[in-house]
Formats: sequence, C-alpha cells, structure tokens
Amino acid sequence: MIKIKLLTVHKIKEDWLQSALQLYEKRMQASCQLEWILAKTEVQLEALSVKEPHFIALDPHGKSFDSAQFSKWILKTAENWRGKLTFVIGGPDGLTETCKKKASFLWSLSPLTFTGQITRLLLVEQLYRAFEINKGSGYHK
Repeated sequence: MIKIKLLTVHKIKEDWLQSALQLYEKRMQASCQLEWILAKTEVQLEALSVKEPHFIALDPHGKSFDSAQFSKWILKTAENWRGKLTFVIGGPDGLTETCKKKASFLWSLSPLTFTGQITRLLLVEQLYRAFEINKGSGYHK
C-alpha cells in the first residue's frame, strides 16, 4: 500500500472542506494511506519538508500533467520511492526557495493561484483520480 504524507501549514477551518477531504480519504483507503502533517509556520514547514528523503513540492512553476499522465507518473514515482510519497503545499506566500531547491520534483496543479485550503482538495482529488485511472474505473471520463 502506498503511504502518502501531505505537509502543509495551518488547520482546516471550513467544515465543508474537511468533509470533502474525508470523503476522498475514505474512497482511497484501498489504494493508499494518507497522513496530514500540519506545520504552524512556513519556517516549520520547510524544516519538516527538508527532513524527507524525497518530496514533491507544489509550485505554479513546476511541471504540469494531464490526469492520465499524472496517474502514470505518480504510480511510477511511488514505485521508485518504495511506496512512500510526500507532497508539500506552501502557505499564502508559497514555498521557500530552500524548500523548492531541496524538492525532488516541482509539480504544478495549474498556473492559477489557489488558496492552501483549495489546493489540498485539488491534490487529494487528483490522487484519487490517478488511482481510479490506474484501476480502469469509469471515474475519469
């Protein structure tokens, strides 16, 4: 089973967002195990991320994929990293330069800017979609 750490700053404030994240976590239980690690500051987030042997930093200037490409890439990356993936989502000012330089990969969800709250939901939905594409389910059409 793939183990996925999601490092980000600040707690979730909106009930609807917490409900949506829980829904996708439940849907992915057979494919992966999610662990949320919430830093209190961007400095703490950087310190947590650079301790990881490999991590994917979300950055608008990173590489973009369509969903099918992402599905292939993320599953291959999970295999190469022995089933352990870590994603880092920056705060309102994005990720520090140190964090971006230490990242194993910079990935862009979109050239648009999103709040950290929405980025969490988009990331989890894309992970779910990637697993469903791999299974050949009808979720991705």
